[in-house]
Amino acid sequence: MQFPIHHSEAKSILSSTSGFIAQAGFTHSLTPARNCTFGCTYCYVPTMGVYGGLKREDWTRWGQMTTFKTNAAALLGKSLKPHQIIYCSPLVDPYQPAEETEEMMPAVLDAAIASPPRVFAIQTRAPLVLRDLDRLRTLSSLTTLRVGFSITTNDERVRRLYEPHCAPFESRLDAVRRLREAGISVVATLAPVLPCDPEALVRAAIDATGCDLIGDPFHVRATKSSGATTRDAGFRISRKNGYEHWHDPVFQASLTLRMQETARAAGRRFTIGPEAFATLAQPLRT
Repeated sequence: MQFPIHHSEAKSILSSTSGFIAQAGFTHSLTPARNCTFGCTYCYVPTMGVYGGLKREDWTRWGQMTTFKTNAAALLGKSLKPHQIIYCSPLVDPYQPAEETEEMMPAVLDAAIASPPRVFAIQTRAPLVLRDLDRLRTLSSLTTLRVGFSITTNDERVRRLYEPHCAPFESRLDAVRRLREAGISVVATLAPVLPCDPEALVRAAIDATGCDLIGDPFHVRATKSSGATTRDAGFRISRKNGYEHWHDPVFQASLTLRMQETARAAGRRFTIGPEAFATLAQPLRT
């Protein structure tokens, strides 16, 4: 699909973390654009409004456009410090569909290569990340680089309902395998866990990554009294298709237990919340 792509200059590019990301151990976040053209129906970001640094058009037209920060790489080059533990990105997938033509991330990675932080973590659900494999290899030779790759369901009908602009399940697994084969530290993030065969999803993710898994069920107010939560579009799809129970805290607890037991049987762990995402923030080098 074609999306309106806008451009603007940012005053800064690294933000000191707070909340969930800070609890996970990240010192800074990096967001190269506003509004994500994946437009996932469950995405928590538009529920943050101005508190996520968004403009009104961002959260009211979520997924319909994006605004790239044209000076992101230049600002990053001036802002990087060796002690920083950076998460890219809590507010937009850095490899969103519009990135294919915009090509913002190569320059961002070049800046990180020139002045490596202590940890640089990329969170994506896009096989497009493979385009930058050479740069990723270089950065991983200089510092701790991790790619958190989102794998949300093994049911293609469900994926098309909740995240129609995202890559299919098998394409994501293939991207994870190729990153791993290239020597990149890649972790499967099962978040949010969409309706699926949870045991099969866990086994497939462990087989692709060879390591522990991290994830989270849908964010719901019953267990998360403040902050970002699942947006209404996701709830509406669940109600229409008979998946309301995937938002129920009791069901979510049993789901998490099932996934943990499956991972344990494979000699791995499945954790949720800030403790889980702390895996991405841990330096490989001291």
